[in-house]
Amino acid sequence: MKLLHIDASILGANSASRQVSGAVVNKLRKTTPGIEVAYRDLAAQPLLHLSGEHLAAAQGATPESPAVLGDVAASQAALNEFLAADIVVIGAPMYNFTIPSQLKAWIDRIVVAGKTFRYGAAGPEGLAGSKRVIIAISRGGFYGAGTPAAALEHLETYLRAVFAFIGVTDLEIIVAEGLQIGAEQRAKAMRGALEAATSLRAA
Repeated sequence: MKLLHIDASILGANSASRQVSGAVVNKLRKTTPGIEVAYRDLAAQPLLHLSGEHLAAAQGATPESPAVLGDVAASQAALNEFLAADIVVIGAPMYNFTIPSQLKAWIDRIVVAGKTFRYGAAGPEGLAGSKRVIIAISRGGFYGAGTPAAALEHLETYLRAVFAFIGVTDLEIIVAEGLQIGAEQRAKAMRGALEAATSLRAA
């Protein structure tokens, strides 16, 4: 059993999403003997955003830029990690109503035609349906269904759409929200999210 742990927050030890994603991984470590964990910190070691050179390299061209040349290898490594994983745990904070750009760069490496989806006569077909994906989301305000700011929520909705597109049906989401409302609300939200993490089913 292989687990891939992804963190995207730029806040280091102060990150709520990192705390919750870490609790998820600890739970699965304890309940799954022999589980192998790979970790990727997208803030500490970000992938480059896609460029024309990246797209040309995907068609067989050799990148002119040394930075892009190195990033092409890193991109393949990121894709291979995802393909090899049985479980993927992602710490995903909301930045300006959506995902961090570092996480978007990673998603651009794993949503790949012929690898995680393909086009057929009936349209796109996801190829990653065997994976379990657990996402730890943190939000400063309240953006859930029925809230005044629900229309601004482009983090959870985007991630649900992306993973559905590549075929993932075993998707679990833990949300800690209202974190910037005040200390009491933050503590309450974190307690709830951490309890949810420790209550997850075993791998």
